[in-house]
Amino acid sequence: MTDGGQQVRAQAKGNGPVDASLKAIESHAKSGAEMVLYSVNAISGSTESQGEVTVRLQNSGRVVNGVGADLDIVVASAKAYLSALNKLASKADRIAAQG
Repeated sequence: MTDGGQQVRAQAKGNGPVDASLKAIESHAKSGAEMVLYSVNAISGSTESQGEVTVRLQNSGRVVNGVGADLDIVVASAKAYLSALNKLASKADRIAAQG
């Protein structure tokens, strides 16, 4: 991942590759956010379809959604988590989560 234009590497152990990758990201971000939703859906019905992951994070009363898609569900999960973290870090007004 990149942070301020610099490439960053992190690693962590978890209960599977998705958990480990999200913990590795959090070990660098140190957001303190709580994950309140993790959802995986197939974008198409074929065996080579992309997975779409939605992650909902909550921190200090603010709730945001992040979405990521990729053929690799671990990559899609990381994209979704990073998307949500970026929204938490932004100075934009609070946006109510849908769903």
